[in-house]
Amino acid sequence: MRIAIAGGGPGGLYLAALLAQLGPHDITVWEQNAADDTFGFGVVLSDETLGGIEQADPAVFAAMSERMARWDDIDVHHRGAVSTSGGHGFAAIGRRELLGVLQRRCAELGVTVHYRTRCPDAAVLQADHDLVVAADGVNSAVRAARAADFGARITTGRSRYMWLGTDRVLPAFTFDVVETPCGVVQLHGYPYSDRASTIVVETSEPAWEQLFRDRCTRDPGPGESDLASIELVEELFADRLDGAALLANASRWSRFRTLRTDRWHAGNLVLLGDAAHTAHFSIGSGTKLAMEDALALAACLHEQGDVATALAAYEAERRPVVASTQRAAAASQAWFEDIDRYVGQERQQFAFNLLTRSRRVTHDNLRTRDAAFVENAERWFCGRSAGADPVPPMFTPVRIGGLALPNRVVVSAMDVYSARDGVPGDFHLVHLGGKALGGAGLVMTEMVCVSPTGRITPGCTGLWNAEQETAWRRVVDFVHSSTSSRIGVQLGHSGRKGSTRLMWEGIDEPLDTGGWPVVGPSAIPYSARNAVPHELTADELRGIRDEFAASARAAARCGFDLLELHVAHGYLLSSFVSPLSNRRTDRYGGDLDGRLRFPLEVFDAVREAWPADRPMSVRISATDWHPGGVDADDSVEIARMFAEHGADAIDVSTGQVVREETPEFGRSYQTPFADRIRNAVGRPHDGPAVIAVGAISSWDDVNSILLAGRADLCALGRPHLYDPQWTLHAAAEQDYAGPAAVWPEPFAAGSRRPRTGRTDGPPPRLDLLRSGPVRARHARWNPAGFPPEPAGG
Repeated sequence: MRIAIAGGGPGGLYLAALLAQLGPHDITVWEQNAADDTFGFGVVLSDETLGGIEQADPAVFAAMSERMARWDDIDVHHRGAVSTSGGHGFAAIGRRELLGVLQRRCAELGVTVHYRTRCPDAAVLQADHDLVVAADGVNSAVRAARAADFGARITTGRSRYMWLGTDRVLPAFTFDVVETPCGVVQLHGYPYSDRASTIVVETSEPAWEQLFRDRCTRDPGPGESDLASIELVEELFADRLDGAALLANASRWSRFRTLRTDRWHAGNLVLLGDAAHTAHFSIGSGTKLAMEDALALAACLHEQGDVATALAAYEAERRPVVASTQRAAAASQAWFEDIDRYVGQERQQFAFNLLTRSRRVTHDNLRTRDAAFVENAERWFCGRSAGADPVPPMFTPVRIGGLALPNRVVVSAMDVYSARDGVPGDFHLVHLGGKALGGAGLVMTEMVCVSPTGRITPGCTGLWNAEQETAWRRVVDFVHSSTSSRIGVQLGHSGRKGSTRLMWEGIDEPLDTGGWPVVGPSAIPYSARNAVPHELTADELRGIRDEFAASARAAARCGFDLLELHVAHGYLLSSFVSPLSNRRTDRYGGDLDGRLRFPLEVFDAVREAWPADRPMSVRISATDWHPGGVDADDSVEIARMFAEHGADAIDVSTGQVVREETPEFGRSYQTPFADRIRNAVGRPHDGPAVIAVGAISSWDDVNSILLAGRADLCALGRPHLYDPQWTLHAAAEQDYAGPAAVWPEPFAAGSRRPRTGRTDGPPPRLDLLRSGPVRARHARWNPAGFPPEPAGG
């Protein structure tokens, strides 16, 4: 097979070496730089990547191992103190040394490498070769020549960064935060040999403008560095450098560019490494991803019968892994871009927050690596002195206004569509009572509607008449008499999303018969299939406001402990907030102040009707997930305005405002919005408690979110449907038997059942483990003994 590889970086050279062992192949590599040219300093590789390299080519692995630096600790320097977390296991090698190893290996295997040579045109290469690999980086000329085939999209980061080196050998993976009057400047550093370390310096655009802009070289030539900027960096991080100088190598300020592509192959042309994807330096290495790509591509070419099938298999295998890495990298990048938000945290929380920023590293796998580090952070969180037993964060008490909760778990409001004429029945008693018996600190009702025409479906509950009030009092009395939980009511009005079928009959689909007129801020239907809402007049708005107040008084008589106003998910109050559904030109439309006017009027009326000693929460949609709608910046102002009107808690959800939304689903995917609101207007600023919700499913995630300061409570829905005793089981699995997780006396015997214990394997690495298929790929890669051995039992 004739193979052309554009790009003589680690990914291209490693692929060439692997394919040469699978030969006979005629392999040519084109590299526009000289053999000894390289940019950057050291690169980090995971143990799993190294395991794949060792199995694929022991000679390359042995040569790399001779030149590698290894270490276990992460040091976080913050406001004059250092927090150290151990047990992480890193390996790094100088980029120049790695290239030398791969260059020599390619020469041994007969690979032709042209240096200082631009590769021929992509079309020529494709015509003359059986396989063409574009491994020529984020600015890939080969990809650009076939741009329509790959759909490349580049997103530019908000911060500035610069790659540097130093001849000081850092003792650990080091994060250092320097606060200046202009903003935060942070250092990421790690050793890559017994003589040197890599240093990456990063800062926000406003801080860079004030600190570094005038120190930058104007119109720099090839390879020139911003030396005046580097001098200031040396001053800022003098303590960490300990007298060592910074080393430059074409070191200039840049913004990180995240590359995503719709396709990785077209015909016999395939993308590899940075030509296909990039991931922010704060979480992984482009070299690591490129070498993993090379492993997978070489294996697929060997295992499949033809190039087309092999390239499809390669993309199918690697794309999910890379997408997952990019999601984690995006979370990490955003954390550092917004680091000013977190520097005010206490050092224990700041360090924990930094280490778990990508949501890949969690409370529990940090405990596995370094139990003392996590326990110290837990003691700080629950206010316990050194030597006292730590408590899992989820089982620390919390207050919402004047309401004390034994723990920070909330059963999220979930519509169950099982009422008759708005009256909750035995199903609701068992459903909500069962969840309260399960130990959650707070149990929320579904959205309880304030009028018959404010229902979503005929199965929705209400609180507009005496029969409903009596039925709800029965549920509340049970929770209070038989459990340690508190119970809250969520009041809402369906608006333009009303008069629809039960969820299992077609969610948001209009009723065929028996429906009712729907209303909204503007005559804009939720979808082409839904009815056009009647645009509410000022008098009608006052009537609906009064209905909310009347329902609030009824809820108080029922004995509910907390009232939540539903201003999310595209229902009536939410539809006033979003510019996608509110096109009014009167005082209830226009800018955000105008669009919030009616929801705030309702809040004020409910607050007046609701007892002053009982708290109120507001659920909001922090983004509409659609261009032109509410976004994360708006959500902070929305939360701030409700807080100014007296909200004791903000329950942060997202979306469901327009059918055309494009949510970015994933584990804990809504938590970043709660994080932003909490750290802008919430508890660190004596503001309302913030509740995170959305695909939070494990107690490990709950502990991680709380201990990092991303929210004050966590609301879980589906996990409680799967396991009504979720909180009690979480306590048992963590060996917690304190007062925040009390088993009801009739269930107490169950709390003493022997447990089989944890069956977790080794914790994921901080540098991002790959998924199962790639792990299996490493296990079966054996170029010396074809074909690969079948999988064992």
